[in-house]
Amino acid sequence: MIKKRISLSICLAALILCAISCKQDAPKIGTSEPNGIQLPEKPNILWLVTEDMGHYIPPFGDSTIVTPNLNRLAAEGIRYPNFFSPSGVCAPSRAAITTGMYPSGIGANHMRTNQFMRITGLPAYEAVPPPETKMVSELLREQGYYCTNNVKGDYQFNAPVTAWDDYSWYGHWRNRAEGQPFFSIMNFTQTHESCLFEPYAFRKEEQRHYASGDTTYIVSRERSETDVKIHVPKDMDFKIPPYLPDTDIVQRDMWKLYNNIIEMDRQVGAVLKQLEEDGLLENTIIFFYGDHGGPLPRQKRLIYDSGLRTPLMVRFPNKQKAGTQDDQLLSFVDLAPTLLSLTGQEPKDYMDGRAFLGAFANEEERKYIHAAADRFDEVTDAIRAVRDERFKYIRNYRPEQPYYLPLGYRERIPTMQELLRLNDKGELNEAQALWFRKTKDKEELYDCLNDPHELHNLADDPKYKGKLDELRSEMDRWLTEIGDTPNLPERELITALWDGKEQKPMTQNPTVRQTADSLFVDCGTKGASIGYKLIKKGHATPKSWSVYNEPLPVTKSDSIVVQAHRIGYEPSETLTLSLENTKI
Repeated sequence: MIKKRISLSICLAALILCAISCKQDAPKIGTSEPNGIQLPEKPNILWLVTEDMGHYIPPFGDSTIVTPNLNRLAAEGIRYPNFFSPSGVCAPSRAAITTGMYPSGIGANHMRTNQFMRITGLPAYEAVPPPETKMVSELLREQGYYCTNNVKGDYQFNAPVTAWDDYSWYGHWRNRAEGQPFFSIMNFTQTHESCLFEPYAFRKEEQRHYASGDTTYIVSRERSETDVKIHVPKDMDFKIPPYLPDTDIVQRDMWKLYNNIIEMDRQVGAVLKQLEEDGLLENTIIFFYGDHGGPLPRQKRLIYDSGLRTPLMVRFPNKQKAGTQDDQLLSFVDLAPTLLSLTGQEPKDYMDGRAFLGAFANEEERKYIHAAADRFDEVTDAIRAVRDERFKYIRNYRPEQPYYLPLGYRERIPTMQELLRLNDKGELNEAQALWFRKTKDKEELYDCLNDPHELHNLADDPKYKGKLDELRSEMDRWLTEIGDTPNLPERELITALWDGKEQKPMTQNPTVRQTADSLFVDCGTKGASIGYKLIKKGHATPKSWSVYNEPLPVTKSDSIVVQAHRIGYEPSETLTLSLENTKI
């Protein structure tokens, strides 16, 4: 049972030509954090987030292509080569990022809980974290930050209206009030697995105009290779992982993968250029990372390192710690507490993660990272993993199932089709055929240093019994701590999340009370966030929702729009009230 705990291409709308340029005063330097980095009192934070990204770039040891903008971030910042998602797919990963909590502890572990209902026979539902849980962007907004997300928002729950100042293709720091600190996420979709589908083309979601250097691109829905900029020679011979066959089809997918990365690198450069043009580079902490591991078969969705490990780079103002590398183990659950720590806030007790930077950085480094794999779209498994700096332990709760399960979306990748074709003909070698075994071992143990592709199971080797016992115990401890019951039928999970009710719980409508000069708003649903738009007479309704956390000064001529929303619940009704008619 879930334990209630206390505790496109980006379409670079980020680079919208109509955005209002807004420069910031010279940073006011505050106190240094524990590792000696000097930070502005309220630094800007910029997250550059790409998708389906393994260690395929030069700063992390792969010199196949040149990525000048990512190389720059590495040269001017800190590289973290041991950064892991708790899931090999995007939505559970984002749940971990925004809450600082493990997805399998809050019901966010099954991918696409609002889809595939005809297949699962289940109602649509959302993860339901403890009531005190807030999205980290809302916590920053409460401290005066302008927060934007351009434009990924699949967290296994719907974000409350209080989460962002702007969640849209047009979200950009340039739209904030002058001098206001910002937290902006720019998402780059060009490296997503769907960009390996045929016909090959750069990802195109809608018609958008964006600027990159001196070039303006027009992005449309059509997929045509004639529109693709060729960054990598098509006749290049790529190194193929041993679990994939080295055929022309796989070589072509590797070409697409690297070609996409270079396009993404150009888009990163366009964002960095705007930051410099606005005079904000040296008052901004820049993160670059992927939303989990690589896009290829036996990478995405699996809990081998190829599916979990992604690059992380952090650039501090004035290139502090430039060109350094930090080898400590880090998890996605560490991002939210670290973000709070960098902005001067103490991480929340309910968070599973620990800050690794900022005023509240944890002095003790992480010893283990943890991960889970459950339902992905129409297919379900139950796997848990724990890894230390060298060894990974995997526990399979459905050993009677094969590792490979026929997932329709993945089978649109030509390499997946090639694997299936060769498997049917019996032409895969031993390493490539491992994924297609009819059953799984109940336990797996890998030496990730000497066997980085995790092909040789050491669980039955008596030489490693001590390590096996250690990681078994750590997994049991973790599962108990977060309240995770692996292989729990999904319907029982929903029952637990909904406290035994048959329908998704509803956030109660907010109540409004007015005194002579103040407005009080409350909600009977514990943990609900309350958003409002205060409308002054003669003025337009504000575009962004504000976070209510204290009484509002008002006059009788004002009106207000309010909505309450607890994460995982249906939001309340949106109420519009004229304060002339509100009882005092």
